[in-house]
Amino acid sequence: MKNTSEQSVKMDWFSIFVPLSAVVFLCVMFAIYPQQSQDILLGIRYIVGDKFSLYYAVLGLGMFLFTLYLGFSKYGKLRFGNVDKPQYSNYTWGSLIFTSTMAADILFYSLTEWSLYASEPYIAELGVQKWASTYPLFHWGPIAWSFYIALAVAFGYMFHVRGSHKQKYSEACRPLLKDKVDGLPGKIIDLMAIFALIAGTATTFSVTTPLLSSAFSQVFGVPDSTALAIAILIVIAVLYTLVLYFGMKAISKLALICTYLFFALLGYVLLFGGETRYILETGFSAIGNLVQNFIGMATWMDPLRETSFPQNWTIYYWAYWMVWCVATPFFIGTISKGRTIKNMVFGGYFWGLAGTFLSFIILGNYGLAQQLKHGLDVSGYIASGGLYSEIIIKVFDALPLPALGLLLLIVTMILFYATTFDSLAMVISYYSYKQLPIEQEPGKKIRVFWSIVFILFPIALIFAQNSIHSLQSVSIIAAFPIGIVIVMICISLMIQLKQDTRIEKK
Repeated sequence: MKNTSEQSVKMDWFSIFVPLSAVVFLCVMFAIYPQQSQDILLGIRYIVGDKFSLYYAVLGLGMFLFTLYLGFSKYGKLRFGNVDKPQYSNYTWGSLIFTSTMAADILFYSLTEWSLYASEPYIAELGVQKWASTYPLFHWGPIAWSFYIALAVAFGYMFHVRGSHKQKYSEACRPLLKDKVDGLPGKIIDLMAIFALIAGTATTFSVTTPLLSSAFSQVFGVPDSTALAIAILIVIAVLYTLVLYFGMKAISKLALICTYLFFALLGYVLLFGGETRYILETGFSAIGNLVQNFIGMATWMDPLRETSFPQNWTIYYWAYWMVWCVATPFFIGTISKGRTIKNMVFGGYFWGLAGTFLSFIILGNYGLAQQLKHGLDVSGYIASGGLYSEIIIKVFDALPLPALGLLLLIVTMILFYATTFDSLAMVISYYSYKQLPIEQEPGKKIRVFWSIVFILFPIALIFAQNSIHSLQSVSIIAAFPIGIVIVMICISLMIQLKQDTRIEKK
């Protein structure tokens, strides 16, 4: 690691202080004017999500097809870096991919998402048993992962083949924009990326922290309150800051521990919850239903807005994944040295889908069994305004030793938070430099700085007590301009691949 004075010369202060000022401003607005802020968010969400829903849908399906092309084309044999074997073993690589992309919301949505669909008239008409178990797999499935995988290929190629020392989102657009990347267009792209990343992290923290605080309260007998939620956020921030301080080795070790606990939680529910047969059969049926109806689900837009189901859910999810595209593909690209494009594409799909599908099939279908077989009206409770955390705890009460299950849930969620935000803070720390070799980690002070910034906006949103619908709006709005940049990065990747292929032929 080079000395601090040399690194300070390379610092991009514009990319640090402009986003920081925006975060402080938004925190103040959400804390002082919560209702007005929520109304503005919902208004912008309607314009962007409803009027431009086709934009998100076409982009999602297009990215999926693009990744398949990359994997099966002649470019699939290209290797990231002049090395004989990958930097990480397959399992460590897969663990880093899964834990760096999912955060604790994978557990929250696995436990609740089916119930959100079950209360939708559209799903009720189609059949709750069949479709409430299928749509989570669709929204966390191939199209969602294609956003990450396509950009991970672009960033991996940028780092390990082109050897770029400018680790910024805009740098991936250089083959298309050329020297304009070094001017105002590049700065705008990088600022949009940082804003989108902060919006995505804030949404994740704000949605899932109430579940953590309620579970903690249930297990340890501490009164559940906003103060407890904020205290938990601070503990998580301290944990991921400490891990981040020690760099990639510590992050990779924590990722492995997180996956072990994640599988322990899934095994506990599957093997001891009394619904093993139902869980597996429902999951198997849902995968089959998804395969049969994939194209129809990906292209259905409800033009007459009879239900607005795709606008409320599918469009939200594509936007949600697009926002996270700012950092997670960047991180996946950095850890993929020695892998081929084909391995990146299909390995990424394997590890990503294996983790998400297992989580939704086991945790989600256990909750579905409690409603359809045992009369616990989870969807009705949530639809009537009940707290997500309270009904999730009731689902856990059906398990043997529920306190043990909740404790396992708490620890796993905290570690998911830590591993994910370690990777995000590492990426945004790279953005803070004008130039920095990919082999050289950002300075410890700048990593700690971004760790603290990441926690401010979620705390403001918790104080504002926004609904999940308004929190979703943050992601949908932030994703709109990022979608344009994603297309530019994919075009740039193809330009570079074609240019390098011509040079090799000569």
